[in-house]
Amino acid sequence: MPLFRSCACARHGSPDEHERALVEDRVVEQAVMRALLPESVLRRKFLEVVGAGTALAALSAVFPLGAAKEAFAQGSGKLEKTKLNVGFIPITCATPIIMAHPMGFYSKHGLDVEVVKTAGWAVIRDKTLNKEYDAAHMLSPMPLAITLGAGANAVPYTMPAVENINGQAITLAMKHKDRRDPKSWKGFKFAVPFDYSMHNYLLRYYVAEHGLDPDRDIQIRAVPPPEMVANLRADNIDGFLAPDPVNQRAVYDGVGFIHLLSKEIWDGHPCCAFAASREFVSTMPNTYRALLKAIIDATAYARKPDNRKEIAAAIAPANYLNQPPTVVEQVLTGTFADGLGNVRKVPDRIDFDPFPWHSFAVWILTQMKRWGQLKGDVDYQSVAREVFLATDAAKLMSEVGWTPPKSTYKSFSVMGRSFDPMKPKEYVDSFAIKRA
Repeated sequence: MPLFRSCACARHGSPDEHERALVEDRVVEQAVMRALLPESVLRRKFLEVVGAGTALAALSAVFPLGAAKEAFAQGSGKLEKTKLNVGFIPITCATPIIMAHPMGFYSKHGLDVEVVKTAGWAVIRDKTLNKEYDAAHMLSPMPLAITLGAGANAVPYTMPAVENINGQAITLAMKHKDRRDPKSWKGFKFAVPFDYSMHNYLLRYYVAEHGLDPDRDIQIRAVPPPEMVANLRADNIDGFLAPDPVNQRAVYDGVGFIHLLSKEIWDGHPCCAFAASREFVSTMPNTYRALLKAIIDATAYARKPDNRKEIAAAIAPANYLNQPPTVVEQVLTGTFADGLGNVRKVPDRIDFDPFPWHSFAVWILTQMKRWGQLKGDVDYQSVAREVFLATDAAKLMSEVGWTPPKSTYKSFSVMGRSFDPMKPKEYVDSFAIKRA
């Protein structure tokens, strides 16, 4: 059975587009209602008395509601806000978000964006929830966790674009260069950037496939990426599964070696993301669209290998990554020293593709379920559609010259184990080592 089909009303290309169109209509209706009745108590009483349907009919009589909905769908209209704060962690996963500042992609789309370097993922989450940041660079699992209330109070969140695919590695301390077999890692202490991260899930997956229980046979602790190399040097940890340029910096400083690139676990996996609250998307639709388009535009530029050295030079300075340009260049170009005396050439060590596949979200949710972060039944497909805004990404990818996928689902394999996004429960149940 094909995973992509026309919607029931036959006016949209898929059920996801149909659902998004309904959401867009509600956004416009609510915005017009707020404008005409700014007092919330009065607005609520009016709706209680006449009912939503009658209220909309009355609105349509005095306001061109249909034209407003069409304008919103086409993305036209004045930006509600032009000065924005966008938080980021200084890692190459944030390349499109960071480079859009010095390379002019935000200003190209009418925005004055301050990209704010942030210490860690919990701070990113809290500052965004507190509205100190309008949007942020987040780990792909974070908008799912925030929406579901895992690790914090539930707040509806969205992920309209993936920032990078691949771009991580397992790095070990130099003293372990003769202990490459994971079965010998019992008692090791590992760092990952955050509990709700691809790094955590990929490390757990990797050691479990080698027979180790990640909660009993090794220790995994959350450490902000900028602190990882120092912890490796101080012998506080034996290794980490980290975003770059952390892995390459450990090699550059002579304190670690690259054991395995994350693409060797799952080639094409998502890592980080551009994320914003559902409130931001709903109340500032034009600003949201301009911001997302700027980031997708930057992502398209970053996708081209010929641009990578230029980008490395732009994002290496202290106000961004604060890394030697050669470290960033080795990551982005994929020609790098591995710390074991080899120079490797892996052009897609990190790559950039903004499409937020719903199958990515479903896989992440299976791992949250597998390791006990989610309790009870999970409506995998529904949550994926709610949080990963594939339709928005597809529209804007087309506008910057990309051909987006026609389906929002695809199958893939992780360490040789096939994943069917239509059978998430069976996938979770198939693992011998799990907490679920």
